Amino acid sequence: MRQSYTVTVPEEPPAAAFPFLKQEMRRKGSVSGSVLVSTFVGLLINQAKNSKSAQGLVGLKNLGNTCFMNSILQCLSNTHSLRDYCLHNSHRRDLNNNSRTNTALMEEFAKLIQTMWASSSSEAVSPSEFKTQIQRYAPRFVGYNQQDAQEFLRFLLDGLHNEVNRVTVRPRGTVEDFDHLLDEEKGKKMWSKYLEREDSKIVDLFVGQLKSSLTCSYCGFCSTVFDPFWDLSLPISKKGYGEVSLMDCMRLFTKEDILDGDEKPTCYRCKARRRCTKKFTIQKFPKILVLHLKRFSEARRTSKLSTFVNFPMKDLDLREFYTRKINAVYNLYAVSNHSGTTMGGHYTAYCRNPNSGEWYTFNDSRVTPMSSSQVRSSDAYVLFYELASSSRIVTVTQVVMVQRRLRPTDLSGFHGFPFHYAETLLCLCALFLSVVGRPVAL
Repeated sequence: MRQSYTVTVPEEPPAAAFPFLKQEMRRKGSVSGSVLVSTFVGLLINQAKNSKSAQGLVGLKNLGNTCFMNSILQCLSNTHSLRDYCLHNSHRRDLNNNSRTNTALMEEFAKLIQTMWASSSSEAVSPSEFKTQIQRYAPRFVGYNQQDAQEFLRFLLDGLHNEVNRVTVRPRGTVEDFDHLLDEEKGKKMWSKYLEREDSKIVDLFVGQLKSSLTCSYCGFCSTVFDPFWDLSLPISKKGYGEVSLMDCMRLFTKEDILDGDEKPTCYRCKARRRCTKKFTIQKFPKILVLHLKRFSEARRTSKLSTFVNFPMKDLDLREFYTRKINAVYNLYAVSNHSGTTMGGHYTAYCRNPNSGEWYTFNDSRVTPMSSSQVRSSDAYVLFYELASSSRIVTVTQVVMVQRRLRPTDLSGFHGFPFHYAETLLCLCALFLSVVGRPVAL
């Protein structure tokens, strides 16, 4: 299996990390481009091999039926863009003091993430301060009753968004007619209108746009509505034979529905209630796609579906549900699982560490390594996917391949670099990596 490593920046100057390079620089007064680049790539590889991958492998104490909370927190902790947002304290510049909770939820969430990633021990962390703030924001989570992980995720993301919303003064609501526009332009206008009121790092990562088309069976008129979504709740397909795949669930979610009888809507052109067909497509995919498998009955959670849904770990291609035929390929990085029944169950999380690329089981206080072949199970409840173009993990194999492709002729323009220029270039490369983040996965 291909090994992934974290690329970290050394504490000492890059040239000092390789005495032989420094010696060659001083002896010849210059260094060839091939030696320079090979040395820098070697630096990345050595640092990657020697880096500690134990960061982020910290359990969370169960404070009394809080496994639902711990499961989601571990999934969000391994969302590398959100993790870095907290680790670098980038959230502080976005804190919105007009928030009704006075930014306490975002601050406690960031502190918790920082503690989980700064801890060098395996001792579990208590999320008690965070729990206090989420209960203030959403009183439904007060007490010790078991809660739904997907509902908790929605409340949490909503609370975090409100506290780092870049829009401090929301514009007055105005009615604008976009019906004369083509769907592509209409979708962009509606998205811009949404960002005028809701604009945060949380929106940047998690929010997409859904297109709903309503077609009149009598006159053929088609009206479209565009709405933001934070996750997609997918019905689980019932098949008479064969296994159920995640694509089956997506197709069931987006299939045409006939609205008739009491459900007949009023046609905009006919000015009368008509039989219509309704269909969903995705207008804009988010960077982080959260897919909720609807295992519980909507009527007070009286029953649970334990159907095994086969979902891909890599290369989930959703272009057939996209209104535009462009890249919509995702890779899995976290799963919130529910085992047991509606009367008594337990939540855990399977997460891929963004530093090492290895999978781990998070079961409240316990964290154990696992094989990627164990991730798929009938307990999978909430799936976290990352847009493939957003992934920054680079494998050592890939770095070596790049190194092998470099030929002296490719670097002829770099030959004869003076000592101080070469050392400066290495320092600039290290500085670039440090700006991106330490540790960083390119």
